[in-house]
Amino acid sequence: MTHKEIQDLIKLIDKSKLAEFKLKNGDFEVSIRSQKYFEAKQREQVTVVQQSAPAAPAQAPVSQPAAPAEQNYQPDIQPQEKPKADDGGDSKGLLEIKSPMVGTFYRSASPDKPPYVQVGDKVEESSVVCIVEAMKLFNEIESEVKGKIVKVLVDDASPVEYDQPLFLVDPKG
Repeated sequence: MTHKEIQDLIKLIDKSKLAEFKLKNGDFEVSIRSQKYFEAKQREQVTVVQQSAPAAPAQAPVSQPAAPAEQNYQPDIQPQEKPKADDGGDSKGLLEIKSPMVGTFYRSASPDKPPYVQVGDKVEESSVVCIVEAMKLFNEIESEVKGKIVKVLVDDASPVEYDQPLFLVDPKG
């Protein structure tokens, strides 16, 4: 399968009610898990934690407050600050390059390589703009629009969601 066919398959599965899809053809094997799969796993973990919570009441209050405070603090601030900056008058007419999958966003192929694109760079349709790692697979993300990169919306090595905007592009640029 080509990279484009795999991306199309991911989009199809995401729109379906499937939580998990596996395909094996000779030596080629692909396994795709949708957000529904991870949500179901998270519900299972919550159920297990709730069932085991009475067994360890002294540990739960001590260990839980520190971790959620750190985890909730940064995501609550970053998503609220960035969209406010993007919603200004200068973002009208700009196009978004969005993540086609859930994963980890990387601006370059490796830490010692330059970013695929920077603010001010011109991109064509099908230009590689970043990588999203999903399940140990590094997927090159291609632009579906033509124009000039005016803003990078995600920090390097940050988690991204399906359909989350990654870049703002000025089609006139």
